[in-house]
Amino acid sequence: MWINRHKKLRNADVLGLNERNVAYISRYNKRENFPLVDNKLKTKKAATAVHLPVPKLLGVIESPVQLRTLPSLLKNQQSFVIKPARGSGGKGILVVSHRRGEQFFKPSGALLTDGAIRHYVSNILSGVYSLGGKPDVAFFETLVHGDQVLDKYSHEGLPDIRIIVFQGFPVMAMLRCPTSASDGKANLHQGAVGVGLDITRGTALKAVQHNKIISHHPDTGVEFADLVIPDWRKLLQLAGHCHDFTELGYLGCDIVLDKTRGPLILEVNARPGLFIQIASGIGLRSRLQNIENLAQKDWHVDDRVDYARNNF
Repeated sequence: MWINRHKKLRNADVLGLNERNVAYISRYNKRENFPLVDNKLKTKKAATAVHLPVPKLLGVIESPVQLRTLPSLLKNQQSFVIKPARGSGGKGILVVSHRRGEQFFKPSGALLTDGAIRHYVSNILSGVYSLGGKPDVAFFETLVHGDQVLDKYSHEGLPDIRIIVFQGFPVMAMLRCPTSASDGKANLHQGAVGVGLDITRGTALKAVQHNKIISHHPDTGVEFADLVIPDWRKLLQLAGHCHDFTELGYLGCDIVLDKTRGPLILEVNARPGLFIQIASGIGLRSRLQNIENLAQKDWHVDDRVDYARNNF
């Protein structure tokens, strides 16, 4: 039975986990390049060094001793995000949407005391959210205020765009929309909606939540069929540049749209998941093989974007 299922998926051009790991991640991602993207703070600094837009860094706390600097770090901040440098799957991210006097609040309206924030940062430092539970670093960045075009596709959170890039060519994309089920996070496993995007135009292909096709956002009621991502070509260019500065052959680039700054690189993933195929209703394999068969791949990012839009 599993053999028939495997054949069916292969005939549908679906890339499986083992094939992704062996034929693409192991083959095209050098081990020495992993630390750059496994550490979000290093990724942010590397992107900034080559003048790529990212959310502004407000501060870093590297040790328990530095926790005493927390009040001065937050003194003039109305909103911000705290992240573990080595977190994965969206774990350990704390969003503070606003403050009243000395009180901080989550997007849900829940109160965050100074002690709660201090405890949260302490947990990050101890490795509660890091890969392998190793001691970590907490960094603070500005809160991205989402583009109004995408606000209606989100519930108490910020939608992001995941673009799969192979050897510098953007090959597949999806929008991840927070819901009440995902607690306002763009986490597909927790109940966020994945919307497959046409790589040529940035328009919706179909939307999936918990592996079921849906037509409207479960909380806002907005229909996904009308979705169009603004600045689409710029997003594809940013994703292509992620290959250039990380030197990873197979990666996922996560981008958010800020209402004043436009597209910003949120993070880069060396082991992007495969749900994007379900959200798009398209298999990855033939697109990856198409790029592999090119005689020359050392193209300018604009040419790589043009090729993807003309061929996929």
